[in-house]
Amino acid sequence: MYHVVKKYPRPSAELLEAYKGMQAATLHEVMGKRGAMLHHIRPVWPGSYVVGSALTVKARPGDNLMLHKAVSIAKPGDILVVDVDEFQEAGIWGEIIANAAMMKGIVGIVTNGTVRDSMPIKELGFPMFAYGLSMKGTTKMTPGLINHPVTIFGVTVNPGDIVLGDNDGVVVVPLAEAEKVLELARKKEADEAKVIERIRNGECTMDVLGFNDAYKKLGLLEEDDE
Repeated sequence: MYHVVKKYPRPSAELLEAYKGMQAATLHEVMGKRGAMLHHIRPVWPGSYVVGSALTVKARPGDNLMLHKAVSIAKPGDILVVDVDEFQEAGIWGEIIANAAMMKGIVGIVTNGTVRDSMPIKELGFPMFAYGLSMKGTTKMTPGLINHPVTIFGVTVNPGDIVLGDNDGVVVVPLAEAEKVLELARKKEADEAKVIERIRNGECTMDVLGFNDAYKKLGLLEEDDE
């Protein structure tokens, strides 16, 4: 069984750049409400944003040896996606490894575990999306997997998938669908801009978005003000 896979499909730098500025919610919607990790995965501080190519890690709870190995083989534009079985009593990511990651061009981390050194890492500007925080240390003793599929709170992530995290959460776009999803997301953004313009010109959302029929089907009664 291979523990570390170094060669795998990755999105181009141009495709990753095209995804920058997209919203997680938009991508989730245009994929038919797929790809969104459960709300347990949150930005460690408000306003975080990241887009990257998934470098996946399966590590044993309480051990971050495989994370250090992953950083050593990472490529610019990678985002670590780390499965530690939702273990919350060890900070698998801290200031030292964050500095090492930035030197390799890693753009962020998403994990169903916990991280620490949150304030120094905020000053570094390195985005972290995690299950929580823990000051407790880790061991460096147990094997794991790098660049194999992992599942993080309901979403399976393959190496090279596009991962986007913002203040609303994290969404994963399968690499094979990335071009089409980008096209649909751009169209949705353009359509929503037109809707917002109409609302700012005084129209009601019930009319603009066509919700009147749905409202009428509920059989609700209205009374005119006297």
